[in-house]
Amino acid sequence: MPELQTEKKPPRRFKPVLILILLLVLAVIAALAAYEMRTSTMQAEFFARLASRLDYKVGPGPSSTIRFPHDSPYDERLGYANLPDYLGKLQTRHYAIESQARQSPKMVEMADMGLFATFREKTKVGLTILDCRGAPLFSSQFPERYYDGFDKAPALLVKSLLFIENRELLDTKNPKRNPAVEWDRFSKAVLDKSLSVFTGGDKRSAGGSTLATQIEKYRHSPDGRTSSLSEKLVQMASATLRAYQYGEDTTRARRQVVVDYLNTVPLSAKPGYGEVNGIGDGMWVWYGRKFEDVNRVLNGRIDTPQAAQMYKEALSLMIAQRRPAHYLGAGGDDLEQLTNTHLRVLAQAGVISPALRDAAMRMPLKPSASSGVAQPAANTFVTRKASNAVRTHLGGLLGESRLYNLDRLDLAVVATLDSNAQNAVTAVLRELRDAEKAGAAGLTGKGMLGNGDPSKVVYSFTLLERGEKANYLRVQTDNYDQPLDINEGAKLDLGSTAKLRTLVTYMDIVDQLHKRFAGMDAKMLRSTVIDPKDRMSQWAVEYFTLNQKAEARTLPAILEAALERKYSASPYEGFFTGGGLHTFGNFSKLDDRKIMTVRAALRSSTNLVFVRMMRDVVRYYMFQLPGSSAALLADSTDPRRAEYLARFADREGREFLTRFYNKYRGKNLAEAEKVLLASLRPTPTRLANVHRTIAPEASVAQFGKFLNDNLVSANEVDQERIERMYVQYSPANMSLADRGYLATIHPLELWLVGYMRTHPGAKFAEIADASVRERQLVYAWLFNTHRKHAQDRRIAGLLEVEAFLKIHAQWKKMGYPFDSLTPSYATTLGASADRPASLAEMMGIIVNGGVRKPTQRIDSMHFAQGTPYETLVKPAKEAQGEQVLAPEVAAAVSEAIRGVVSDGTAKRVKTAFMMSDGQVIAVGGKTGTGDQRFEVYGAGGRLIESRYVNRSATFVFNIGERFFGSMTAYVAGPSAADYDFTSALPVQLLATLAPSLMPMIEPPKTAVAGAAPLKVCGG
Repeated sequence: MPELQTEKKPPRRFKPVLILILLLVLAVIAALAAYEMRTSTMQAEFFARLASRLDYKVGPGPSSTIRFPHDSPYDERLGYANLPDYLGKLQTRHYAIESQARQSPKMVEMADMGLFATFREKTKVGLTILDCRGAPLFSSQFPERYYDGFDKAPALLVKSLLFIENRELLDTKNPKRNPAVEWDRFSKAVLDKSLSVFTGGDKRSAGGSTLATQIEKYRHSPDGRTSSLSEKLVQMASATLRAYQYGEDTTRARRQVVVDYLNTVPLSAKPGYGEVNGIGDGMWVWYGRKFEDVNRVLNGRIDTPQAAQMYKEALSLMIAQRRPAHYLGAGGDDLEQLTNTHLRVLAQAGVISPALRDAAMRMPLKPSASSGVAQPAANTFVTRKASNAVRTHLGGLLGESRLYNLDRLDLAVVATLDSNAQNAVTAVLRELRDAEKAGAAGLTGKGMLGNGDPSKVVYSFTLLERGEKANYLRVQTDNYDQPLDINEGAKLDLGSTAKLRTLVTYMDIVDQLHKRFAGMDAKMLRSTVIDPKDRMSQWAVEYFTLNQKAEARTLPAILEAALERKYSASPYEGFFTGGGLHTFGNFSKLDDRKIMTVRAALRSSTNLVFVRMMRDVVRYYMFQLPGSSAALLADSTDPRRAEYLARFADREGREFLTRFYNKYRGKNLAEAEKVLLASLRPTPTRLANVHRTIAPEASVAQFGKFLNDNLVSANEVDQERIERMYVQYSPANMSLADRGYLATIHPLELWLVGYMRTHPGAKFAEIADASVRERQLVYAWLFNTHRKHAQDRRIAGLLEVEAFLKIHAQWKKMGYPFDSLTPSYATTLGASADRPASLAEMMGIIVNGGVRKPTQRIDSMHFAQGTPYETLVKPAKEAQGEQVLAPEVAAAVSEAIRGVVSDGTAKRVKTAFMMSDGQVIAVGGKTGTGDQRFEVYGAGGRLIESRYVNRSATFVFNIGERFFGSMTAYVAGPSAADYDFTSALPVQLLATLAPSLMPMIEPPKTAVAGAAPLKVCGG
């Protein structure tokens, strides 16, 4: 059978025509790709259309369509990334969003994909502060030196930059070119990176980033770095969209890239200046070159040595951006070598001439040795006191503790300050440091400067205007050439201004007594049991018993009677207060034998009347409640005493413990110790009891160091006494109550500070549980009848401390700035110190009818204006005031302090403020003089040492019904011994300032006949 044969088919082959078609298609694709890479025609159409949908608009109220950027150098510095945090803090401080940007859906979509927002980004930006009229008050713009257009940049710098970084960027043949990608350079970078991966080399490859993507990187990528391929793609995509935001033609965008890079390239940071960005600031900071000089030279003939030097310096900064901290720091030699290498390459390529190359290479670079950091100008602190006050307040609102960070935010603030009045007052205060000007102002003579040097006196002034919902700060200044703000940053003995606080407390008690007794008839009043020592309650009962008619039982009627209540001004009585027996004197000996009304004593500032008034106030708080400590002492034989005492001790002790916890919460050891010691006059015994209580585990050496570090006298406690006191006041040898008594600090306060030292971060519930035993022990010893007379004196000391805690609570409501009061009648004479700004706040409560309104320093905050993050913030519209004093009390006090000006210690300012029609604006206020010194006495009362600390005089005032504030004169240190000025000095100062203030108090209707009314700052 013949073998079957199968026919083999020839292999399948493409026909030549198909091959030709395929090659043609590939050629077309390659041609189109090459054409697209060269011209960017198709991507221009796509991205331009997409970019046109990336927009935003500003609308009222908070926005629900807004995306804030992530942390990055640019977005953090300008505050965009921190805006959510800022707005949250402002909301808790009674500010609300007035308007905010609404981003388009496509912009939100791109942000959610991780791309950087597309908009015309700002170059020169920072904090600006305007006054209440919109006049500039402060401006901090960075970079300080920049090119505001492409044509302003020297052509030589532009050519050099493009040759080094992005040679095809400004190619005019292809107007639609995408500046985010330079394909040949990008391909080389990818190839080099791939080879390094396969070969295992670690040699740095040339970067593929264009200037456009470099800007995106150092502005918006985390830490200004490219951390991954995906991050690089984000940079390229974002740069692409930004390039087409003006349309398909990118010529404008590409020119802008060059300018933006020159203006913003990061160039490390320098002490005394901070972060450096841009060639302009870089030349100033690193080489001490003025911007105008650089531009003049580089735009002129470049064949001079100066031109060669400046060109090389500018070129070095373009190179240094790759590792700025190294090249502009320890790597100066590396920078020199690398710059010279670039000079050779630039000359070889024809960008610069060989002559410029050779001249530049002969010029050594010295970036670290040169410095363009400007020194603060004279009187900088004085002239910026107002803006510094606003900046400090703004930093507190936003949680930015560094003014450096604050000044770089994209933020425009409208402050409540009146710059015209601010500048006028500041100028006057500065002039008064000159002896001739001080004499012309009437500041010499008795009660004034005397023979003291006027240049050493610090004058401080605060003025506020009453508004509907807030008090507006209009002027805050001083002539102190240091950063410290005397108004708000100093703790001063302001003398008899404390009498005004005492008067307000006294009148507030009268209001309480009115509420308690006004509704009682004569029979009920006679049956009311009042402790004989509670003179205020006794007086109220007597008043209502004698005055049965309705009109006499109103609050204004009894307040008037309280002002006419009489006290002795005699200094011939000892007062057991502050843990010992004290005597006080009057300023005028003519008052010593007088019986005076409260009103008259206020006018003449008679000390002994207010000392006795403070005694009445203290005793009122000691006896005001049936369950008070003092009332428990009345019947020591009551069989229910033990049970009642236990309930009282737990309740009262817990109440005081709550106050102390709020006082020390959040403070570290050093801060808590400082606050604790602020309420006592340091003596070895007091300090010993404090330290043995709060730090019982401390060694003898630590104990001794604490004593000697906190004693005001230069004489140290000797070692023998230290060791004796260490044992004597040990918790093992002396009860907590005894140690509190000897320290003149409430025992539970001492215990709490000690507990919080060993239990940092403890919550109140834990502290309350841990203090059950101590709360009982602190009060139990009071009822030990053994040696009753000695115990009564000790009881009185502790009761006085408790009373001052209640007085302090009332003072705090009235704006008192500190966490404690000295438990002594001397507090009414200024022993517990104060601040001028806090006194002004109390005056504001009086002017506002007893309402404590917030002090507003800022009318608006405009964040990121002209960006997709734009947010306008203003004070919330809801009422924020708190009624802390009855309106009738405020009115009575206001009327009383006008008598201080009309017939008392402030007569000098009686007619100082006069309207254009001749009407005098009534002024009221209270004066005070503080002479603080440390005195050490030996046996027999002999004065061993007297050291001056400071002298101050203050006038807290109101001008009519709208304006109020404080005026202070202050001398610190041993120089205070050369002055004997009284409160007449600040009163005369206010009269001197009146002409500078009247244009604000009574603004002119028009600047020129026929002109529009001037814009005024209205509350």
